[in-house]
Amino acid sequence: MSRQQRDALDALLRSAPRGETPPTPKEQRSGFAAAITRPAPEGVATRRTVLGGRPALELEPAEVSGRGRLLYLHGGGYVVGSPDTHAGLVGELARRAGLRATSVDYRLAPEHPFPAAVDDGLAAYRELLAAGTSPRDLVVAGDSAGVGLSIATLLAAREAGLPQPAAVVVFSPWVDLTLAGASIRSKEDADPIFTEADMRAYADLYVGAGDRAHPLASPVFGDLTGLPPLLVQVGANEVLLDDAVRLAGRAGADDVEVTLEVWPGLPHVFQHHYDRLDEADAALDRAARFLTGHLDAGHRGAGRLEPVH
Repeated sequence: MSRQQRDALDALLRSAPRGETPPTPKEQRSGFAAAITRPAPEGVATRRTVLGGRPALELEPAEVSGRGRLLYLHGGGYVVGSPDTHAGLVGELARRAGLRATSVDYRLAPEHPFPAAVDDGLAAYRELLAAGTSPRDLVVAGDSAGVGLSIATLLAAREAGLPQPAAVVVFSPWVDLTLAGASIRSKEDADPIFTEADMRAYADLYVGAGDRAHPLASPVFGDLTGLPPLLVQVGANEVLLDDAVRLAGRAGADDVEVTLEVWPGLPHVFQHHYDRLDEADAALDRAARFLTGHLDAGHRGAGRLEPVH
């Protein structure tokens, strides 16, 4: 059944129309919202709020275990996406982990280029701590560009002298805006969503003529020392596959506990398809266990956890 599910999803993603002229950011946002938006799952309540000076969406499962809090930073190439487009994915992760989640509507490019998104991520993280959330009760997650933003936020927090959260989960990282990974080209035929040109266009809008290798724009080039335990999930059919592999390698080299999962035959942020793909359902369960396991360990005062199996 899973092979049939993967083939059906691949065909669906490849059927998305591509215009002859590049769409404007406004057109990209409306198209992305129409294609991606999923409502929060049943049993997950939502409410509008503000965090770090930015609009945000709070998602609270009916069954919340413990005091844990999830900060989520959505994907979309720093140009598209919002807490609304990702309510289904974030709500599912929050529900499975039994955590209250806050998804931040950080500023988007090109109207607000780098480092505006990082400033917003840091402001949100700082406010959660200032409001009394213990770092051992706080976890972070993100997808795609939201991964780069999540890691950049934690690097900025480290430089500001703030404590790190208990754990981080990331889906399909985009952490190299220089596009140096070999998979940007070698996986182009396998990837049903993105091409090298697509990723370059997003980088152009976000960084422009700035330094694309800056660690807060491309965290794969940063020093990740001191970051919390990290779970990286990626599909094998992604132009960004090497971003995930190199992020995990960089983290390991900097003595960060890291688990890398490469899921065969799957596309970018396949976890979005949790209700039509067995692997997506399993991946979200594993991500939830990773977060709750490290939250529990923090309260036990435990040391390192074994990777999820």
